[in-house]
Amino acid sequence: MRRRQFLCSAAVYPALIASRGNLFAAEYDLVIRGGRVLDPSQGIDRTADVAIRAGKIAAIRRDIPTSSAAQTIDAQGRLVVPGLIDVHLHARDAALPPPEILSTGVTTMVDGGSRGADNVEQLIEVARNSPNRMRILLNIARLGNNNPDGRGEFLDSIEPAQVEKALGAVARNREWIIGIKARLSRGAAADRDMEVLRRAVQVAGPLNIPIMVHIGDTASPLPQLLALLRPGDIVTHLYAPTPHGIMDERGMVLPEVRQARRRGILFDFGNGLNEHWTWEVAQSGLKQNFPPDTISTDLSVPGRRAQVFDLPNVLSKFLAMGMPLNQVIACATKNAARTFKELKPYGSLRSGATADVTILELAQGNFEFVDNYGTKKTNSQKLITRGVIVGGKRIV
Repeated sequence: MRRRQFLCSAAVYPALIASRGNLFAAEYDLVIRGGRVLDPSQGIDRTADVAIRAGKIAAIRRDIPTSSAAQTIDAQGRLVVPGLIDVHLHARDAALPPPEILSTGVTTMVDGGSRGADNVEQLIEVARNSPNRMRILLNIARLGNNNPDGRGEFLDSIEPAQVEKALGAVARNREWIIGIKARLSRGAAADRDMEVLRRAVQVAGPLNIPIMVHIGDTASPLPQLLALLRPGDIVTHLYAPTPHGIMDERGMVLPEVRQARRRGILFDFGNGLNEHWTWEVAQSGLKQNFPPDTISTDLSVPGRRAQVFDLPNVLSKFLAMGMPLNQVIACATKNAARTFKELKPYGSLRSGATADVTILELAQGNFEFVDNYGTKKTNSQKLITRGVIVGGKRIV
């Protein structure tokens, strides 16, 4: 063989080997096989496989060949849903790290006011290092909702709600801060709830970001507070008992509350621990066709150990109250993603979407759930996390 022929064959042969390798490379990085795919954003509820390639959803269809996947997960008998989104929790404590929250199926989370303008950098550092997507609502109070002396944010004066400081904190950290939080109950705002909310609007308005307001036992009647809110703002703890919740003294949803929803105000559940909801109020709201737009945990370290536990447990409480499964899942996926414009790309298994997926078991048995007043309810179903995929990578 002449030298020129040898050099040509030496160059071509490795290329041929490489091309043969590419021919036999897996079409998909991961295929989740045989689960009940439930994606409210697309109206999908059927048995199918979900294929993932390069961190994106590539296909949803039946009987994708096992040979086409580098890795497979058997999801038979499981629910396959978009990665869960918790729009209201508190990830401020080292005792409740983001990886632990991720293990419960929450691939995107929003801290609801743990820090204010004076100390938000502490929380941003947590978000930077979080394995799941984390964003922040800046508390309008400078120190957030965990003052070291244990006092409420505004009990001494309105001074902690400094508008200019808050504006500066958001401007410096806009990648992480996506809204403002204002706790308006007497324990936080005393009798200054209207002024606290006005300050929050002064910050959120120019920045075109939403406000989440914490209601329940406010000094002012709820209709007065709702009048200051703008479309896209969020009321959390919507099933807080009287005084000044969403219902009148007869237990009927206030007309001003329905009007607020019609003009674009959103209503979040926010389980939490302290006087935020009762079975009676929640069931009455559902019966009167006033369900939550989003179901969140208001999770904290104590809540991880009692009442709340995790987002699937909180979602299960609505199954116990008769809310259909697809609506429950929508409140922690499609609806949650629409609450903040920064989250709109998520909460869906549509083709090309980021491959955040939560695999749930709809367990059958005898399960007990508790409201904030210790009242118990049992149900035969409970959602339990069995798998988590973030950006196409299996975590659990």
